[in-house]
Amino acid sequence: MMHRSGPLDDLLVLDLSRALAGPHATMMLGDLGARIIKVETPGRGDDTRGWGPPFRWPSADGHAGTDTDAGPADEQRRESTYFLSANRNKESIALDLRDEEDRETFLALVDRADVLVENFRTGVLERLGLGIASLHDRNPRLIALSITGFGHDGPEGGRAGYDQIAQGEAGLMSITGSGPQDPQRVGTPISDILAGMYGAYGVLAALHDRRRTGIGTLVRTSLLAATVGVHGFQGTRWTVAGEVGRAQGNHHPSISPYGLFRCADGTVQIAVGSEGLWHDFCHAFGLAPNESGVATNAERARDRERVVALVEEVFADRKAAELLARLAEVGIPAGRVRTLDEVYTWEQTASQGLLIDVEHATLGRLTLPGPPLRFFDIDGGETTGTTHDSPPVLDEHGDEIRAWLGGSA
Repeated sequence: MMHRSGPLDDLLVLDLSRALAGPHATMMLGDLGARIIKVETPGRGDDTRGWGPPFRWPSADGHAGTDTDAGPADEQRRESTYFLSANRNKESIALDLRDEEDRETFLALVDRADVLVENFRTGVLERLGLGIASLHDRNPRLIALSITGFGHDGPEGGRAGYDQIAQGEAGLMSITGSGPQDPQRVGTPISDILAGMYGAYGVLAALHDRRRTGIGTLVRTSLLAATVGVHGFQGTRWTVAGEVGRAQGNHHPSISPYGLFRCADGTVQIAVGSEGLWHDFCHAFGLAPNESGVATNAERARDRERVVALVEEVFADRKAAELLARLAEVGIPAGRVRTLDEVYTWEQTASQGLLIDVEHATLGRLTLPGPPLRFFDIDGGETTGTTHDSPPVLDEHGDEIRAWLGGSA
């Protein structure tokens, strides 16, 4: 049985979810020390075990092989990098919830669990005779997190939800892209991930409430809710000002200059977020800060094309490295656009604990993206747990969990 330290290390979470939103929520709880038991479909497992390429699998020398090394016989041994992204710090047990013996094992887990997480379509658990209300009757302290695509009720509450569909329906794609006629999805499944984050946040609130009441509660969220929940100023831009935000590329709709600008050998990003920074920027690059039409942020935001042209004119004969050094010297927030390989080989990324090494049951040693939280004592000493468990192979811990339930482990 896994045991890792952390602020939630006294909790057992039963994870019935698959794909990404629910697994991301439980991974967050596992990063904080909770014991996560992932219940998967026998023979197939979580949907994401089949999502690829890329896949990895053990090669003859015991190291992880590449896609090009694979043959048909290797398919059953492959591991999806998609699955690996959302399932660290978990145990896996394969249970068929329609099978009587497996149902008894599942219910024994429910009896011991603090939290249950599921993202089935509305009504699926009830049809299996395992509705949240009946599970709560067995274990009144059980907290349940239920994640759907578009909500559990309302005129479209039963709709299936996948990330890109939610990004479009929740308006995110309409404000992302080079212009209004070029809607673009965010390059990571952000609606799924946000639903998982909001779900974990709700679970923590429910755990706090249970300390006072002794009774577990049901937490609900959806891909729609989570995506609308991060509209930020774009939301109030409509609800308060009646203005519909549209995609406009890599420049901020309300702050100028703020965005991506071309220079002699590529691009740099700057964020001139105050009038003081505007004056500092202009003095550093020979612009007139009080010139008519650009003297205030409101003027600059209304005539963004003029500001972009002014900035790119003074950047045109300077290389990105030179510009970034000068901008740092002046105190203007700035940066480059890194590729993912550059991010994961950047010393700053490693310094923040954002890379972890784990030992996988079949693939051997793997490096994975790590959790984004760190903990410190009042004197600044880091108390973050430094050990993590690899994402499990299907049913890796089934025998061990059954033995534990039977009292022999």
